[in-house]
Amino acid sequence: MSVEIGYEKRQFGHRARLALDPVLSARADEQAHAARTMWNLLHVWWQMMPKDKRTPANADAAIRRARKDIDFLAVLPAQAAQAVLKTYLQAWKNCWEGRAAAPDFKARLRSVMAVDIPQGRDLNIVRVHRRWGMVNIPKLGRVRFRWTKNLPVGRQADGDNRITGARLVKDALGWHIAFRIQTLEARPEPHRGPEVGIDVGITVPLALSDGTTYGHGEWLTESEQARLLRLEQLAARRKKHRKPGERTSRRLHRTYDQIADLRAKAKRRAVDWQHKTTTTAIAAKYSVVVVEALTITNMVKSAKGTLEQPGRNVAQKSGLNRAISRQAWGRTITMLTYKTARRGGTLHKVPAPGTSQRCSACGFTTPGSRENQAVFVCKNPDCGWSGNADHNASMNVLHLYRMGLALVPAAGRAVVRRARRVKPATAR
Repeated sequence: MSVEIGYEKRQFGHRARLALDPVLSARADEQAHAARTMWNLLHVWWQMMPKDKRTPANADAAIRRARKDIDFLAVLPAQAAQAVLKTYLQAWKNCWEGRAAAPDFKARLRSVMAVDIPQGRDLNIVRVHRRWGMVNIPKLGRVRFRWTKNLPVGRQADGDNRITGARLVKDALGWHIAFRIQTLEARPEPHRGPEVGIDVGITVPLALSDGTTYGHGEWLTESEQARLLRLEQLAARRKKHRKPGERTSRRLHRTYDQIADLRAKAKRRAVDWQHKTTTTAIAAKYSVVVVEALTITNMVKSAKGTLEQPGRNVAQKSGLNRAISRQAWGRTITMLTYKTARRGGTLHKVPAPGTSQRCSACGFTTPGSRENQAVFVCKNPDCGWSGNADHNASMNVLHLYRMGLALVPAAGRAVVRRARRVKPATAR
């Protein structure tokens, strides 16, 4: 008996660190600044031209003239300049369709330094040995990068499995290259694991309905935390003595770079923990993962208030907002979404209100049951169940899914779907 296996195309990205010497790093910086300047010039041209003249052909002609007239823009490869135009037009399309705000100018200090390489065939990637690979970057030459993932290059590359392009991105840790990869993979079989509900928190980052918890320590060591505190205090003192409108000194910029380096190191460790310890293990074990539909942007709003109505407990709320932001719940849910799908599972979201106050044993919500953040004690006289508060909330999350109260996006908002669950037939 033959079983037909379905295949599906998958597009994803892989980021690797580049090994650039100071000269090549300076050239990459020049290309990134040229790309940012090209975006700003294109934005000015778009605002000045009449609406009937704002066409891709006219914009392309304006870019070609700018690269000939301005020597600074010549350091940017022609394909990278075309990628700037494509990204700018897509930004306006996203704005017209209501998915994003209108594009604006890119500031020098607040924008991400990046250069796009749209053609994957120009990269000419070769693996040197186990740890390093070589890639061809336009106007930079052959550059080494860290080989941490098998890429479809050489004999492994074909029409369905290939690298379609790349993007150079700079952060506090240096220059990286993000490959755009397309592969043809076998469609996963339905996952046969159990269902699980997940409650996200601060003290306990992830609490599962089966009693499993995932936690982590501080992302920075004690010495790194002490160094970060000294650098932040030093930056505050130097900024205090700077006059209004005075240009930032090189010493202050150097201090800002050191602070950004430590924070980027902490973020890299957090992302590594999310990949290895949480999402991969959960997606491999469970077939259905249920989480709360949290509006994180509303949860981290400031309590400062206004002059007429000042807020209360502003400092405490600020600390809570920082703690919520450090946990990066949205990134965890995003990882769970695509990792469960790759393994044949599914992720569902349920309404968040009431999951922490409801008793998972009797189903009643009584005032005062959540006495503290760690312990839940049901105040129902007929119940009296007590246990871990995070475990109780995760069981309530799973209960809402089993009751058919799953959220599905519709017309730009989330609506409640009441699904009929068919009970298995019992033997008579």
